[in-house]
Amino acid sequence: MSEAKVYVIHENLEWTQHLVKWLEELEVPYELWDLSSGILDLQSPPPQGIFYNRMSASSHTRGHRYAPEFTEQVITWLEAHGRKVVNGTGAINLEISKVKQYLKLNESGIETPATVAVLGQENIIEAARKLNIYPLITKHNRAGKGLGVQLFQNEEELEAYVNSPLFEPSVDGITLLQAYIKPSDGRIRRSEFINQKFLYTVSIDSSDGFQLCPADGCQIGKRPEQLETSEKFQITEPLPDDRREAYENFLKNAQIEVAAIEWVQSESGDIYVYDVNTNTNYNPTAEKIANIFAHQHLAHYLKTELQALTSGQ
Repeated sequence: MSEAKVYVIHENLEWTQHLVKWLEELEVPYELWDLSSGILDLQSPPPQGIFYNRMSASSHTRGHRYAPEFTEQVITWLEAHGRKVVNGTGAINLEISKVKQYLKLNESGIETPATVAVLGQENIIEAARKLNIYPLITKHNRAGKGLGVQLFQNEEELEAYVNSPLFEPSVDGITLLQAYIKPSDGRIRRSEFINQKFLYTVSIDSSDGFQLCPADGCQIGKRPEQLETSEKFQITEPLPDDRREAYENFLKNAQIEVAAIEWVQSESGDIYVYDVNTNTNYNPTAEKIANIFAHQHLAHYLKTELQALTSGQ
């Protein structure tokens, strides 16, 4: 029998490098599974190991349109054979559908912004009239990195966009119209969880727009000295106990082990969750300043899971 390993399911090698560094430092045997393409033999059992799914909803922006769909089949195969999958079918289902995210969050008693889902570009204005809230934002049901998010102050602006060549359809065809929640301090928050336990919250300056990916690759175009001194991403105070407990319970109910929960505090003091990212990236500059490294914690968690598996065999 081959050695049990940690298998990292992905479609973007760049986003695995920080985790790989820590797995190697902790001497954890691992293998990278690139599911941007592949073959799945249903007659064969999977290898023994711990499988960590970090498939991304934004895979289509890297030419991997069907990678999440294929990953869902692979994860179902793994789970059917009793393999431990970190971020299994529950996670992949929410990763590629914000509608499912919001329904699951609401089921756990967590408030989300008022939202309408629309199929068909010709139905967007009618849907906006039903929502009847301005300012509003459009976003893609399946997205990632804040792509496709636009802010509109009134129906005239929205109609001009929808009827223009600039309109950007979602990869799954579903556009979301959502009440815009203006942050009380101009910053949104992203709370990171590993093994369904709170790790830290990063505060993100949203004044530059909606593409809020904190990873290295999303900062391309800025000079290194700008990144080192940038206050766009700051690791801040921990969550209040009641909200930490609510978010951890949500992750347990949704069967998600590793995630970022993005939330905003409105000018009236209300808290809204607007995104659950199960393929979370971490900002290295903010982590270095705060001296906390999420990939280190993640590697320790995967090592512990692998040790538990091998000790029980």
